[in-house]
Order: sequence, then structure tokens, then C-alpha cells
Amino acid sequence: MRAFFRVMWREVGIIARRPILWIATIGIPLFSALFMTTIFGDGAIRDIPIGVVDRDFTSTSREIIRTIDSSPTLHVVRHFNSSGDALQALRKRDIYGYVIMPADLSRNMELGTPAAIPYYYHYAFMSVGAQVESTLRTLLTMASVDPMIVAANEMGVSEEQMECFVEPLNSDTHPLGNPSLNYRTYLAEPIFFIMFQIVILITTVYVLGSEREHGRVWLAAAGGNIITALVGKFVPYAFVFAVSGMAAIYVMFDVAAIATIGLWGMVGAMVGLVVASISLALFVYSLYPRMSLILSAVSVIGSLGATLSGVTFPIDSMYPIFRYVAFALPIRHFTFIMQNMLYVEGGYEAVRWHAAIIVAFCLLPLITASRLRKTIINGGYEER
Repeated sequence: MRAFFRVMWREVGIIARRPILWIATIGIPLFSALFMTTIFGDGAIRDIPIGVVDRDFTSTSREIIRTIDSSPTLHVVRHFNSSGDALQALRKRDIYGYVIMPADLSRNMELGTPAAIPYYYHYAFMSVGAQVESTLRTLLTMASVDPMIVAANEMGVSEEQMECFVEPLNSDTHPLGNPSLNYRTYLAEPIFFIMFQIVILITTVYVLGSEREHGRVWLAAAGGNIITALVGKFVPYAFVFAVSGMAAIYVMFDVAAIATIGLWGMVGAMVGLVVASISLALFVYSLYPRMSLILSAVSVIGSLGATLSGVTFPIDSMYPIFRYVAFALPIRHFTFIMQNMLYVEGGYEAVRWHAAIIVAFCLLPLITASRLRKTIINGGYEER
């Protein structure tokens, strides 16, 4: 036990002398949390710039354009003389969509002749494109129904009866987990923890690699026991990272809401992610202790979490090989547990296997501990 505390207090002294470690363990995580909570604004996409090409030049087309512009999601910023000019602006991303009011639109609507209002949108940006498409579809559907309701009123049919005829089946939408359709709700938390894992991985490799000149001193402080050396060295980092992670959760979520979904569950998941990430970095480093190479390797591993965590694309829809790779990342299991607590509330039974895998990650350094000890003793720690 004395050896453990010797190593731990030695590391605390190292941390105190290196401001870069305070920045990595506290500064970057808290800055990232504040950044992620503010980058999406109020969480809603508003005033997306679009254009119009009016070939009808009637009060009907102008009214439709005003209806589109009145939407909080869209904002008509330019009127184009031709669809070619509008397409060029779309490709240059001056606008994210445009609507064409065809010639004789007003006359066709008055005669009851089918009239199509084409619209184009930039779907390379999926979230923006989806918003433009859904908003235009809704607004243009409403615009096509309004003249029919007016004509029916002139014939003595009530507005309620006409609406039942035109739209006999209404949808009743309930977006569970994110009823306000707020982008910040489902993007800020997972993206932050993906960044958080990358910081943990890189910091662990840096801390371990910085011992290349003092490896024998570090091992001697632990009484020659590599497990004691590793645990004593990284307990301070695990503690500070866990505290930083919990502070980030408090920044991103309402405290009362956290209490209702299980504060201790979040604490456990956070500690598990921190320890599993440190253990993964130790395991990878022990395989081939070259800091420059391993820094690149863990950066790639951490970056893969952006996709393989299952936030941006469903894991089950990926090719089997990538589904298996996803299970080799702690962030995948942490994300599953957090989303289950936040949105599904499935309880422990729903996440027990993911929790078990995170615990298994924490044991990875035991596999390569003897290899790392030999590396330290033989002086192979140094960069070549």
C-alpha cells in the first residue's frame, strides 16, 4: 500500500509542475462542454436562406412566397430571374434551396388544373436539407389546399367540412426523448463525450510516454510491481477526468432532470468511460511503445467513435465488420448506456452487457503489463 501512495503522490507532484496536464484534464473538458452547449444556439435551425424564381408574377405566387418567408425555419433572401442562376447560387451555398413558381400557376389553380411547384434543396448537408424539404413540403401543401377551401366557402361548404374532405386523416406526432426537436439535446452530449474520450486517450499516452527517461525510477517507487505503478500513476488522472466529466454533465443537463433519470447511474457510466479509455490507451501503448506512433493511433481510435458510437448512423445498418469494430470502442457502450438512461429508461437489465464490456476494457492492461515492465527495465521505452 505504501508503494501505491508513493507512486500516486509522485504523480500528483508531476501534475502540479506541468500546467499542460491541468489544461488537458480540466481546461479542455470544461471548455468543450461550454462550447457544445452554446454552438447550437437555442437548438433549432432558423432562417435558412432560400431563393425563389417567380414566373407567374401574380398575387397568388406572391402570397405563396410570403407564406414561405413567414416560416421561422426559412427566409427568402433572393429572387432570381432564372432557375440556372438559382442553381448556381445553391451550388455556391449562398442559399440552401429554391422554389420555382411556374407560369400560369394562378390560372391553373383557379381552373382546378393540376399545377406542380418544383423546389430544389442542398441535401449534402443532411440536417439543413431535411429541414428545408420538410418545411417546403408542409407549406406548399397548405398553399394548395387554401384555394379549395375558399372556393368551397363560396359554395356554402363550411371550412371544417372542407378540411375533413381534403385532409380526412390527421397525424398526431409525438417525438419521444426530444419533444422540442432540439438539435442540442441529442448532439451536444454524445459529441462532447467523443471529444472527451480522445482527450483521455491522448493524455494517457503523453503521460506514459513522458516516463521514457524515468521509467526505472517510477517502477522502483512501486516496488517493482507494474500493476501498482500503473494504478498509482493513473488514479489521479482518472479522478480528475471523472470530476471534469461530471461537471460537464451538469453544464449540459438540468440538475433536476439528471436526478430523475439516475444521477448515480451517470456517475457510474462516467467513471467507467474514464477508466476504460485510460486502460485502452495503456493497452495500445504497451503493444508498441513509440509515443509519436501511438498518439496517432489513439487519435484515430478516438475519432472513430464519432461514427461507431451509433449517434450519427445506426450501428445495425452498417456492414457486419464495422458493427464488430464498434464493440471494440468504450464510447460505443457508454453512449448506449447514457442514451438508455436519458431517453429509454430501460433500467439496468437493458444495459448490463454494455456495462460488463466497459468493465472488461478496464482489465486490458493486465494482458500487456509484463510486456510494459520488460520495456521499462530494458530501456526500450525511449523513442527511436
